[in-house]
Order: sequence, then C-alpha cells, then structure tokens
Amino acid sequence: MPRVIVDLSGPFLYSSRVRATAVLFVACAAMLSGVAAPASEIVTFPSGSLMLHGVLFKPQGTGPFPAVVYNHGSAAGMLSQEAFDALGPVFVRQHWILFGPYRRGQGLSAEAGGYIGDEIDAAKKQGGAAAGAAKMVQLLETDHLDDQLAALEWLRKQPFVDQRRIAVAGNSFGGIETILGAEREGYCAAIDSAGGAESWALAPALQDRMKRAVQHAKAPIFFFQAENDWNLSPSQVLSAVMKAAGKPFEVKIYPPFGRSRQEGHSFGYFGSAVWEDDVFRFLNRHCVAP
Repeated sequence: MPRVIVDLSGPFLYSSRVRATAVLFVACAAMLSGVAAPASEIVTFPSGSLMLHGVLFKPQGTGPFPAVVYNHGSAAGMLSQEAFDALGPVFVRQHWILFGPYRRGQGLSAEAGGYIGDEIDAAKKQGGAAAGAAKMVQLLETDHLDDQLAALEWLRKQPFVDQRRIAVAGNSFGGIETILGAEREGYCAAIDSAGGAESWALAPALQDRMKRAVQHAKAPIFFFQAENDWNLSPSQVLSAVMKAAGKPFEVKIYPPFGRSRQEGHSFGYFGSAVWEDDVFRFLNRHCVAP
C-alpha cells in the first residue's frame, strides 16, 4: 500500500468509500448535464533548472477562461491524481480551468527532487518534532512555493487563460501553499481548505508563518473545513488575523464529512457536492469578468 504523509504526523489514505462517493457524484453531474467528464492533459513547465509536470482540465472552446492553480497536499506517489480527477470536472462545469501542478518530489514530478515527507521525517529523526516543523516551513516557503509560482507563470502565458482571473486553491499542505502564494502574487482570489490542520498544534513556526502571510495577503481568502477535520484553529485563527488587518475574507465550517478525522481532512478534495456553490460564489465575486 502506498505511504502518504499529511502534515507532520500519521499515515493518511483517502478512504475508498469517500473516493467512490466523489467519483459517483462527478459521474452523475456529468450525466445530468449531458456532458462527458473532461479528460485531463499532462503538461510540462520549468521551475528554475527543473522540469515539472502537471494536469490540466479545460472547458471546451478557445476561451479565455478563468483558471485556478490547485496545490495538492503531501500525498506520496500518484495519490494526488485522485483528488485532481475529482476536482477537475467540478471546475470545468463551472467554466473554469483547473491546473494541478505537481511540485518537485511528488506525482508526475517525483524525479525532480526529494519527497517532502521523507525530508520532514529525516529532520524529525535528527532533531525532533521542532526540527521537522522547521523543515516543513522551510520547504513550503522556498522550493515548493517556487514550484507553485512557476506553474502560475506557465498558466499566465497560455492563450486560453484569462490573465486577469487566475485564482489559487489547495488542501492540507496545498492550503498552506495557497496562503503563501496569496501573499506573494496577485491572484484574484484564494481558497484554503484545511491548510495546516494536522500540523497546527505541533508547529508554532507554521502558525507564525501563516499568520504573517495572511496579514499581507494580496487576494481575498475563503477558508473552509469540515467540522471533523484534525483541527479547526487554522481557519478560525487566520480569518481573525485577516479581519484585524482589514483584509477581505470568508470562513465556513461545514458539517462533518465522512466518519473520521482523516475523511474530514479530505473534504476539500471529495466534498464538492457540499462546498461547490459557496466556493464558486466566492470566486466569481472576486474574479470578476471585465
């Protein structure tokens, strides 16, 4: 069975029951709309000296379409593809492009660098939990942020993309990346699902870094989680920081998703039947067509 590390501790696997529910929902929505679920296209883009790969889901037609850079979590191997396959059709039926770049060491970009979970584990073994947390923050705000911004640069150059309507989103580690990206770049909006939820209590350095990022965010942020996620403090604390800073935001805690904290943590990937209307209302409000 493939190993998956989410944040700092514990194995996490997308439950087969949750995956099956998500797949069924996407298939039913496609049947009701009379449109086949879209296939993804594999693309290649540079990040410094590295060549990385990602998956692109695009509506039919020439566009230009609004687009989202969707940051995956910490799943090893190709498990993030299951999340992209669940999310891609949701964005496409809303007439949005979803670009899922694989950062170095994961998925289609596994050969481009070390796996972040292994690097965090090595730091923990050498210096304990604090060292693991420090390594996590270091990698997410340097190499992995570089990869996200390289994906954004590639997306901006595509003729089918509306350059003025590019948003960022992500779940878990990808939610952390979303916050860091919103601090650095002028995305039209950001969607943070469960960013840092499992690491929050164990990593004060992560808390400080995410607070600093939202204080300087260049985009409005929608924070959301399922009630049975590992820890609701990220959404609650970060939204309060944005409120104090006078930054635009929304926050919503949804009812429990699935039967465990692990399944609750996957809500951003597989719970679109619940959050779709809220997310696209937020995106379409802040990423306004000219």
